[in-house]
Amino acid sequence: MAPDSIGHSNRPLKRGRKFLNTPGPTNVPPRVLNAMHRDTMDLNDPEFLDAAVECFEGLKRVFRTEGEVFSYISNGHGAWEAALVNVLVPGDLVLVPETGHFSSSWADMAKALGIRIQSVPGDWRRAHDPEKIGQALADDTGHEIKAVLLVQTDTATGTTTDVKAVREAMNRAKHPALLIVDTIASLGTIDFRMDEWGVDVTVAASQKGLMMVPGLGFVAANAKAIEAHKAAVRERRYWDWTPRMSGPGYRTFCGTAPQIHIFGLREGLAALFEEGMERVFERHRVLAGATWKAIDVWAQGGALEINATVPAERSLGVTTIRCAEGISGDRIREVCRDEMLAGVGGGLGVFGGKAFRIGHMGDMNAPMLYACLGSVEATLNYLDVPHVAGGVTAAVQHVAEYKKTHGSTTF
Repeated sequence: MAPDSIGHSNRPLKRGRKFLNTPGPTNVPPRVLNAMHRDTMDLNDPEFLDAAVECFEGLKRVFRTEGEVFSYISNGHGAWEAALVNVLVPGDLVLVPETGHFSSSWADMAKALGIRIQSVPGDWRRAHDPEKIGQALADDTGHEIKAVLLVQTDTATGTTTDVKAVREAMNRAKHPALLIVDTIASLGTIDFRMDEWGVDVTVAASQKGLMMVPGLGFVAANAKAIEAHKAAVRERRYWDWTPRMSGPGYRTFCGTAPQIHIFGLREGLAALFEEGMERVFERHRVLAGATWKAIDVWAQGGALEINATVPAERSLGVTTIRCAEGISGDRIREVCRDEMLAGVGGGLGVFGGKAFRIGHMGDMNAPMLYACLGSVEATLNYLDVPHVAGGVTAAVQHVAEYKKTHGSTTF
């Protein structure tokens, strides 16, 4: 092979770095990657066991729980299944508030496991109404419903449901159902208080707000959920909570532990705690607001709009942008990724091809966001999508005004 043909491909040569603004996976800080750049070790090496203990304690701090925390070598879908098979058995009935694509997907998984589904219809442009959930439970006078499967933030719709208000509605209905909450797209981006809000089981994953590479799924369970687990007799092995409550060794991970991931997770959690969780939430709030300002300017052209109609219900981690008839969200995404080197998310479910999504969660600062917004605006120009220019300027002004009001910031 001639020297100038080494590594040759038909793809055009691209210089510089790519920007990642998908709603997962998200950017991983160099310090986390560096923490993972290490040798594997003995299964019971004290250095690893100490790291595992720190991770479990750190996750409890993020979940805000004194309950049990379980870690799986999986994505969020694996954590979904772990939650379901540990507290429910085939034939059980669960209530699923429709919040978008991921509530539907979780319901489909439950059906595949023999669990019966009762849906509470929702609007893909609004957060779910807690009172409708409470009413469905109040109507269940025989207490046949065993659990509520609630997605806090649905990344397909860009909406966030008030978990605390849902639990309060459940309490008013005096219903004993478990509250099982998916925080995969919200944990580490907005406030979540598992014990204080009365959440029984929480599901999460590593690759979004926790600033880690994909590959770890997490489930937290309170005492009520552990009792339901003990009563739920069904086939399960890898997902089973019982052997995983034996300490941070071999059985905790049901086999060989994901050692390198654990060292990365420990560093990612340390980064969050050093910044301070309230500061993390505020950073997400400001960057989300900057994104909305940009879209509001573009939307004046009549071809784009933010999907979530109520600002207070919008996700602080991802914004879904709906496209007018005849405008391809997939094409916008492809040009952003392949020509502008900025990765954004595509439309999911009923939004397939009709929307695109900008992620602003995890290891993200204002200049990184500006790069993405600039790439999107350039793509709108390139594709002749009707829009009003100046979205990036509006985003910059939003952050600048925050800095003027609150003083110097690091984002």
